Amino acid sequence: MKLRQDNKDYPNPNPEVERIENKSAVEAKTKKRSETNPQRPGYGVAGKKVVLWANYFNLHSKKDVEFYRYSVTIAADSRGRVPVGKKVKRIIQLLLEDHLFGSYGSNIATDFKSNLICRVELDLDEEDEGQGNNEFVVTYRSEEEDVPAQNAIQYRCRIQFTGSLTLSELVNYLTSTQAGLMFGSKEEIIQALNIVLGYYPKADDSTITVASNRHFDTKATDRMSLGAGLQVIRGFFMSVRTATARVLVNVQVKNMAFYENGPLDRLMGAFMAGNRGANKVDLLKFVKGLTIDRTHLVNKNSTGKRIPKLKKVEGFATKDDGRRLAHPPIVPQFGAGAKEVQFYLEDSPVDSSSKPGPAAGGGGKKGKKGVKKAGPDPPPRGRYISVFDFFKEKYNTTIKDPSLPVINVNGKDNPSYLPAEVCEVPPGQPARAKLSSAQTQQMIRFAVRRPVHNAKSIVTSGGKLLGFEPTNATLDAFNITVPPKLITVPGRVLNAPAVKYSTPGVVMPRFGGWDMRSVKFATKADLPSWTYLRISLQGGRSAWPSEADFIAKMDELQAKLRELGISVNNYLAGGHLNASGQQVENGIDQWIHRFAVSPRRPKLILVIIPDAAMTVVYNRIKYMCDVKEGILNVCVVDSKFSRANPQYLANVGLKFNLKLGGRNQALDPPKLGFIGQKRTMVVGIDGTHPSPGSSTKAPSVAAIVASVDEWLSQWPADIRVQPARQEMVADLETMFKSRLLLWRERNKTLPDNILVYRDGVSEGQYDIVINEELPALRAACKTLYPVSATKSDKPHITIIIVGKRHNTRFYPTKKEDADRGGNPMNGTVVDRGVTEARNWDFFLQAHTAIQGTARPAHYYVVYDQIFRDLKSTQFATAADALEDLTHNLCYLFGRATKAVSICPPAYYADLVCTRARCYLSGLFDPSSSSSPDTSSVGTAAATGPAVPDASLVTIHSNVRNAMFYV
Repeated sequence: MKLRQDNKDYPNPNPEVERIENKSAVEAKTKKRSETNPQRPGYGVAGKKVVLWANYFNLHSKKDVEFYRYSVTIAADSRGRVPVGKKVKRIIQLLLEDHLFGSYGSNIATDFKSNLICRVELDLDEEDEGQGNNEFVVTYRSEEEDVPAQNAIQYRCRIQFTGSLTLSELVNYLTSTQAGLMFGSKEEIIQALNIVLGYYPKADDSTITVASNRHFDTKATDRMSLGAGLQVIRGFFMSVRTATARVLVNVQVKNMAFYENGPLDRLMGAFMAGNRGANKVDLLKFVKGLTIDRTHLVNKNSTGKRIPKLKKVEGFATKDDGRRLAHPPIVPQFGAGAKEVQFYLEDSPVDSSSKPGPAAGGGGKKGKKGVKKAGPDPPPRGRYISVFDFFKEKYNTTIKDPSLPVINVNGKDNPSYLPAEVCEVPPGQPARAKLSSAQTQQMIRFAVRRPVHNAKSIVTSGGKLLGFEPTNATLDAFNITVPPKLITVPGRVLNAPAVKYSTPGVVMPRFGGWDMRSVKFATKADLPSWTYLRISLQGGRSAWPSEADFIAKMDELQAKLRELGISVNNYLAGGHLNASGQQVENGIDQWIHRFAVSPRRPKLILVIIPDAAMTVVYNRIKYMCDVKEGILNVCVVDSKFSRANPQYLANVGLKFNLKLGGRNQALDPPKLGFIGQKRTMVVGIDGTHPSPGSSTKAPSVAAIVASVDEWLSQWPADIRVQPARQEMVADLETMFKSRLLLWRERNKTLPDNILVYRDGVSEGQYDIVINEELPALRAACKTLYPVSATKSDKPHITIIIVGKRHNTRFYPTKKEDADRGGNPMNGTVVDRGVTEARNWDFFLQAHTAIQGTARPAHYYVVYDQIFRDLKSTQFATAADALEDLTHNLCYLFGRATKAVSICPPAYYADLVCTRARCYLSGLFDPSSSSSPDTSSVGTAAATGPAVPDASLVTIHSNVRNAMFYV
């Protein structure tokens, strides 16, 4: 695939789709408008028309294809254990192989969890092994075993018919132009199609599926080492999507980190070598949960193939292991090695060839079958033996590195120890650990590619891995084809707005950006007193040849601030903290407090932080300044600041002016439409959740920002912590009320309109925003607005979901429609082709991507009271008004001299969440030093999820109404 330069070389967008879209728009105008999930008010027409490739394939099938849906329920085994994860997949595989596969072949697809989708109706009338007409007994065996073991566990699987689905119903719904038409089976049919299409890669032994729809070929050559025991593999995301008049398959390149397969001791060595300074605690975090194969145990099936003996790494040896055992193991220290760890080995004269006891990792001792003799059991005879000596005696294996921690694969109560050298890491295990900075750089090097290369991979490698070409047997049986050819869609490129400064007045962006040479901020801020804190690590390399060089750079920054228009007095003599890594946080606390209580208390501190401890120092500075002492602060990295050119210093000035309450840039009022009338408050809401590697006590964080002026220059914020993984903003009423009060304080009135950009909500959670968050907004309004206003449903509220984590990408079809990176031009908007006529949504790529494939933002209107009644002579439809406004907003992100990828309300709310993670770094990133004292963590209830003390994220009153987070 290549960028096309004339209309003859690529297919035009489907004219039938466009016809139905247009007809649907006309039909919608005749219907009563709904506030909730409003109908699309027509399609946008503004901007230069372009044709784009989209990373979607057409799904073709016979319209009368009928699916039969069945649920699969697996009962607990004889020990009362319900299978989970990979065991469930294997049980369903055996269910199909031993009971259904032979007779139905490719007419059955499954998600390997709880669903079967069948092309034909299953005959469940005949009894199977006397278990009834819908219950089957599955005798468990591993994939390499051709017959079950003698003591194999049995599972009872119940199959129940849950209904039939006809694909033609979905197609008819998507093709219909009736605005109010409802179709309750839509999600069920999409789920069935996802199961059918995903069955081929999930059933393939060489393909690893992550999170149901990301597929990676473990034998692929498209991979690269990330160092420190990890590698990145390029795979593909696949999902069935609906659009006007057709069903599409979204395919996107995915790059994911996996553990290097091979000997576990080699993996552990690679981690330690790649993370200098890492200790055994860090090493355990890296390997805990890994599945390993115990290579010293050799069992073979009838064909001579070795049967893997898999276990999970539960931990390292600790002093507390096996406390309740009659003969607990002897472990001198955490992470002890093979010569140090001893376990009690019982002698077994009856069967000297039996496997070792649990402490040696052998799975328990077995005696010969027979009748038990009368009388008491003889006292046990045994001895303590080290793991090192045991493997030398039992398996003739000499451990080469006895200092490496032994692995516990059976938990603390009844430990089972293995040396890492007899453990093999099978391929295809996703890395759960947070990548180091070096690994992140390697990941970016591998993942960042020109758009055309990703498009080629989707069509070629993606089509093959997913079984689209050649068409796999399951799709054939279901009469489905998915030709791996990208579709084309119509797009439009909106004009960039002029950006205004006080001097020279107007700057015209080029390629979505502009520079700050010879400009002064739109409104200046005052900085009557400020100082600096320079931090360095003892023994570290200084970024400054001399103190005079540092002072010269401070003078240069001060001159740049004045050049930009900030009214700044000369900086006060600051401080220099030179401390060891262990002492740096205490030193920061002392210095910041000293500044806070000084008679010449500075309004702002410039903090110069060292590269070597950037994260720890940054987190501590933000916590101490924002939360504890209430002093505005700007952080710079010493290596960058020492070499700073005028553009870098100007970027630092952007933060100074914003935090001090100034306005960096502005747009002409007409570019902001009704917002320029001083009656509309724009709000951004976002949430963040614990990531892999976070403490179990890590909470979710909710943030809100809101404009306080008609120029949209200042966005004060509020933060709350709440139980982990909770999607809804729990204390939204109080948070929103605080924003209304601040608006009233600044404007002497309350806003007539509230425009909300809600970030951090997945597609399946849109209803939460309507059913739970909208009432909270209304409740806050009810307490502040007069009764006459709330009775007439005022203020008017519009809520738009902002999506960043979707998988839609666009590629230019013509070279002249591409930017320098091969992406669509900044300002590209798409509301046709990959959208549904009944939904009001659009994709907007407002920015120019620095590198790689640009990701457009997705905007979806879930509630509207503003745009439906908008009277505008400037725009043909409300769709144009919203698209243009959202695009123009992207030029008002105060921290940059370019259009940003998502509109500022959502972007700022995201930054607030990121800042809260700094305050709670001891919970979100336990591997680094904590900022606040995490001993204050408590629980919301005795049985509820842990929620930290709210004071850890409560912003000091001195800076609460400033943009402390930028």
